[in-house]
Parts: sequence; structure tokens; C-alpha cells
Amino acid sequence: MKVCLFSLYANSRETEVSEPVQALRWRDAPQGGYLQMIDQTRLPAVFEYLDYDSAETVAEGIRSMVVRGAPAIGVAAAYGVALEAMRLCHIVSDQDFSAALDKGFAKLAASRPTAVNLFWALNRMRACCNQHAGLAKPALAATLLAEAKVIHEEDIRINRTIGEKGAALLPDRARVLTHCNAGALATAGHGTALGVIRSAVLAGKTISVIADETRPFLQGARLTAWEMVQENIPVTLITDNMAGHMMARGEIDAVVVGTDRVAANGDVANKIGTYMVAVLAHRHQIPFYVACPLSTIDMTLASGDLIPIEERAHEEVTGYRDYQWAAHGVAVRNPSFDVTPAELVTAIITEKAVIYRPDAKGMTALFDQG
Repeated sequence: MKVCLFSLYANSRETEVSEPVQALRWRDAPQGGYLQMIDQTRLPAVFEYLDYDSAETVAEGIRSMVVRGAPAIGVAAAYGVALEAMRLCHIVSDQDFSAALDKGFAKLAASRPTAVNLFWALNRMRACCNQHAGLAKPALAATLLAEAKVIHEEDIRINRTIGEKGAALLPDRARVLTHCNAGALATAGHGTALGVIRSAVLAGKTISVIADETRPFLQGARLTAWEMVQENIPVTLITDNMAGHMMARGEIDAVVVGTDRVAANGDVANKIGTYMVAVLAHRHQIPFYVACPLSTIDMTLASGDLIPIEERAHEEVTGYRDYQWAAHGVAVRNPSFDVTPAELVTAIITEKAVIYRPDAKGMTALFDQG
């Protein structure tokens, strides 16, 4: 992995970019090509792309949250498989290729546990690999790369469809609360939750965003606020514990969030703190919408109780980068996600349909419609 030469440094306020945000992008090269991903751990102070050329480096990019957001993780993993196949073409024999590629799949699968799109994408790449197992190594690698590009392009189209369906649910002049970042940075482009907001603005509605800072990794403060500022969509940043106050004062009209996994009964796993927001929204009779592609719905899990919850490093809670504000030696818990029960969800917005009051019957019907 190496740092790309393209780097923009922050002015006194924040980094500005002149092109649409692409969390990840493919770059062709004489040797076959490589994946570039925005280093989201450094935004908004520094905007730069890092280069990735193997399953191991992509897995580390996912693990370290250079790339995050369930759809973007899935796309990155697909490219990771293709990169590994391209790399192995030159260093292993035909006999050893399959076993070596399996190790690449395993490294990617172990990178993060909660986002189901990771495993959905790996399963799709595995199916592609099995279907074309008779091809020579270079041809198989090219086929896997083509499949990764299809997954990438599909995600953008799906997000735009989700955005259009969700935009219809927001009234003009809506003040929309978001939690975490489910925008272009969390997907292949456009976004899920922020895609709903973008699409509403494109449809001519006046929308303003209230962004929870989203402790402890600050995806709302660092990423959502940055995305909205880039596009001149009005955004106000609040700390996570201010949402209830603003709801009580009638300053929030709707909540729209993304998700990393939805269970078969409609329970939703999203960034830690989402459950708290959903409870507050329910108390104040504010609609709570979840925007996600079908690939984020895990029909193999009966309920949210079965969704694995990632525990991350204590250092994310005790301080930020080189600064520590907590007492040395204090015990820390850092679950990265929580589960919002389906009964608190007004609707799940997918590319296929909007599912109101989601439950097991409604989720099953979503997939049974063909």
C-alpha cells in the first residue's frame, strides 16, 4: 500500500474538493491496475487516496476504517478478491492458485464482523470464481475484476433508486437528523441515508441536515458534515446527547439512517447510538427511516439478537489520535454498533420497495416478490 500523489490539505476550515466524492475507485495500469480508497481516518483535515494491490492490504484498509460503511466495504472486498487473483497469477503455480486465493478470501472475511455486505460480496465473488474455475489464471483474474466493477456500478444505481424512493417521504423544508455517515463515503456513490437527502434536494425540496457527531469515531462530525458542506446542503452539527433536546423543541422532522445489517424480522444494526435516537424519535412521534440496499438484509438471522457486534479498540473512547482525555487505567467498553428493534422503525427504504412497520412477514414478502 502506498500513498497516492493526489492530496489536498485543509485550510483553516476544512478540505474542499471539486469533484464528486468517490470513496473508492479503480485505476487501470500496465501491470493490471489497482484500487484507490479515500483515507477516511484523516478526513476532513486531509483528503487523499491510498493505493491497494492485494487482498491483505484491502483487508487492512477495511479493518482500520480507511474505508467504512457497509456498501463500500462490500465493493472494496470484491476488488480485494480480484486484486489477489491478479497478484497470484505471477507468483504461484496453477496447482497452488486456488488454495492461495482461498487465503485471500479468508483475510477479507476476517476484516470486520458486522457489515453483512462484506460477506455478501465475497459470496458473490466466490460464485463467480466457481463458475469460471476452468479458465486460465489471467482470464479468471480478469473475470473477477469485471465482476467487481459490476458490483461497484450496481451499488451506485441502487443508491440512486433508494434515494428517489426515500426523497418522496420527506416533506419540503424538512429538518432531517442523521447518525453516523451513510453518504457517498460509505458507498460506491450517492449514499443511502444521505442519498435520500441528496435526491430530495435534486427534486427541488429544501432540506436541512442535523448531524449527530457520532461518538467515538466521529463519523458525523468528520464525514457527514464534510459531505454536506461540499454540496452546500445546510447542515448543523450537534453532539449525540443533544438530539432529545432538539426533538422536544420541535426542531427535527425526520430521522434517516443507514445500516450495516438488517435481520429477517426487521431489526436494524447501525452505528452505536442509533438505538438511542430511535427511542427518542418514537417518544416524540418523529418518523425513523432506515435506508439500505437489499444486500444489507440478512435473511439467515431471525432477529437482531443474532447480529455479531464488533468491539473496537479502547483508544477510540479514551481520546483522539495523540490526545487522551480519559483517566489512565479506566475500564472501557467500545461496541461499534447497536441494534434497533423493528418496532421502532417507521420504514426501511430499499431499491425494491419501502417496507413500512417492518416485521418478519414484510421482510419475507420483499424477497418473495421476485
